[in-house]
Amino acid sequence: MKKILLDTNFLMVPYQFKVDIFSEIERICNFKYELCILDRTIEELKLIIERQKGKHKEAANIALQLIKIKKVEIIKTNSPEHTDDVIVDHAIKKGCIVATQDKDLKRDLVNQGISVIVLRNKKTLVLVNDKGFN
Repeated sequence: MKKILLDTNFLMVPYQFKVDIFSEIERICNFKYELCILDRTIEELKLIIERQKGKHKEAANIALQLIKIKKVEIIKTNSPEHTDDVIVDHAIKKGCIVATQDKDLKRDLVNQGISVIVLRNKKTLVLVNDKGFN
């Protein structure tokens, strides 16, 4: 079973763009998968709620609710590295697909041969690998 690691900004897509990322992932993934996040993602969402206002705060609140509702697995981390570096390391070691909207992270992952799920045209999700789109 493949693991799909959801990044913080990706979890904010449902509120920001009114896209059901869970049904979209189901649509594009014709294989068995499990959704997961890093424990740092929860921390990042809580920081957004604490420090931001308006739509970012609301998007982070909804993201935390979706994590609970969808029973997304939370992966514990101990590394002092930056969150994006931990995501790349974890994806390489465990062979995860990463769902992100972060352009730099996406580029790093694709350059490492890791498949990535991204939002296309603010409407649908696509699965990208190192050879382009699937």
